[in-house]
Amino acid sequence: MDSTQPDPESRIALFQRKEIRRTIHNDEWWFVIADVVAALTASVDPQGYVKDLRRRDPELSKGWGQIATPLSIATAGGPQNLNCANTEGLFRLIQSIPSPKAEPFKRWLAKVGYERIQEIENPELATKRTRAIYKAKGYSDDWIEKRMRSIAIRDELTDEWRKRGVKEQLEYAILTAEISKATFGMTPSEYARLKKLKRENLRDHMNDLELIFSMLGEAATTEITRTRDAQEFDENKVAAHDGGKVAGNARRELEKKSGRKVVSRENYLEQPQSVKQIKSSGKSKRQQD
Repeated sequence: MDSTQPDPESRIALFQRKEIRRTIHNDEWWFVIADVVAALTASVDPQGYVKDLRRRDPELSKGWGQIATPLSIATAGGPQNLNCANTEGLFRLIQSIPSPKAEPFKRWLAKVGYERIQEIENPELATKRTRAIYKAKGYSDDWIEKRMRSIAIRDELTDEWRKRGVKEQLEYAILTAEISKATFGMTPSEYARLKKLKRENLRDHMNDLELIFSMLGEAATTEITRTRDAQEFDENKVAAHDGGKVAGNARRELEKKSGRKVVSRENYLEQPQSVKQIKSSGKSKRQQD
């Protein structure tokens, strides 16, 4: 993947059970600074903490432009530009943060950096590690398979957009919203509010059917984009709407036949997927009995 392309499926790393969002830029990992600060300080306002930190440390503030780089990161409401730092920048930042977690974090950071070198040599390792992270967070194997497939389908679609002249970040977000509106009747940000998400990745909080229809909308968009040879933003926006409409029609047909809505308020903030599945299965069994 082109290192300059925003990664809509930016992967999450775990440090002592704290989620730290990251993305690949210039062939190395860049980490969301606010997430790192939250993990090290337990601050409820990491952006405010950073502002105070820069006021207290003039040298840090002076070199902030070399440490922080705004990069596109997947959020519940779609891709957003967030301040990120690479390993070198984070080591400088950590020097100014009084935290007993600083040394363990440095060791963790070095390990993650080494893993990136391994992934460049063997790309399959990235997929394996992503699976392992979801497994550690308690997601079921069946859900993980669907999630990994959704990542691959998303990557295929964004590759097409990039090749066809769609501009990154804002236009990616608009096209994604177009697919979502036609598929589910709401934009990703509206969907995230329904599930009471804040910075979390929306798709990490979708159930099986929601993921399936998300994949259908994006796979259909990719196919329509190719067959029409859609170019630039306007033509790709029409293709995005039509691809989402394919999934939306299928969703409505299922809801009509099953009598149940596909879109759910359910999220996995409090309980992992595997626990929910166990509870759900138990409930179904009691109903059958």
